[in-house]
Amino acid sequence: MNVRRRLIPAALASALGLGALTACSSDSAATGNTEKFDVVASFYPMAFLAEQIGGDHAHVTSLTEPGQEPHDLEISTRQRAQLEEADAALYLKGLQPAVDEAVAQTGIETKIDAAGLTRLEDHGTGGHSHEGEEGHSEEGHSEEGHSEEGHSEEGHSEEEEEHARDPHVWLDPVKYAEVARGVGKAFEKADPDHAADYKKNTEALVEKLNGLNKDFENGLKDTRSKVFFTNHAAFSYLAERYGLTQEAISGMDPESEPSAARVRELQQEAKADGVTTVFYETLVSDKTAKTLARDANLKTDVLDPLEGITDRSRGDDYFQVMESNLEALQKALGAK
Repeated sequence: MNVRRRLIPAALASALGLGALTACSSDSAATGNTEKFDVVASFYPMAFLAEQIGGDHAHVTSLTEPGQEPHDLEISTRQRAQLEEADAALYLKGLQPAVDEAVAQTGIETKIDAAGLTRLEDHGTGGHSHEGEEGHSEEGHSEEGHSEEGHSEEGHSEEEEEHARDPHVWLDPVKYAEVARGVGKAFEKADPDHAADYKKNTEALVEKLNGLNKDFENGLKDTRSKVFFTNHAAFSYLAERYGLTQEAISGMDPESEPSAARVRELQQEAKADGVTTVFYETLVSDKTAKTLARDANLKTDVLDPLEGITDRSRGDDYFQVMESNLEALQKALGAK
């Protein structure tokens, strides 16, 4: 769709590896050789939005391979070429520094930062969420203007704010719906010929996300415990939304090792709060989670942060995996 792709000489295209690109949703995906609206997404939650909203009119590729841990992504020369040739880039600033840098350096016309479409919050490094917080109330929030409100506080630099903000908004169906609305509007503006379909698809997606939110509300409103342990601090927004408390073994970095003091603290909290289960995830090592569970005589289960879909995922797409997450939380928390 983007006319810029027709201006690249054949020799340069060969040097960049464009001739080797094939039609699949990964690093080797064909971007820039289709008449569809070409979207390069940073990782699965962004690609899922683009596919659901773009429908038949969009050709979506992901910079993060299935099964690849997205935080550690490095951008290849071929992927930079993908970005240059795309009609739009959809990413979440603050999650993947390499993507942030690559998008900033490209001349792509439509850059959609999901972090600017909802309010990001500072959950610290431990991921602790306070039961009953009202920080996610929709009152006082307009559909527009989240970017400015969410990214500026008196006395803090923009760089400090970016590093402090928790990017895991897709695990809260309400915040994910806010992002979806913003993405839909961006698609309408960038590809006005299909604006009506993008609007229709966005409304359908938001309706499904609203239904998922109701499922979580009803499924978690009456539980024996409100505290759950996770491998890394990905579920703070979800915990706040549904009146739960997340305690993370590691911080925002899923690969970081917890201190001995942190492990002892979690063992004590497990007894005090009636915690039965330590959750681990599919894309990073489960060694630390299982060690804690063994030492504290707890069970283990999967709570998927949905950073990628693999054959180990409990579902084939966002909605199926989120429903599996709900079932796992209900079981661990003793839903009544």
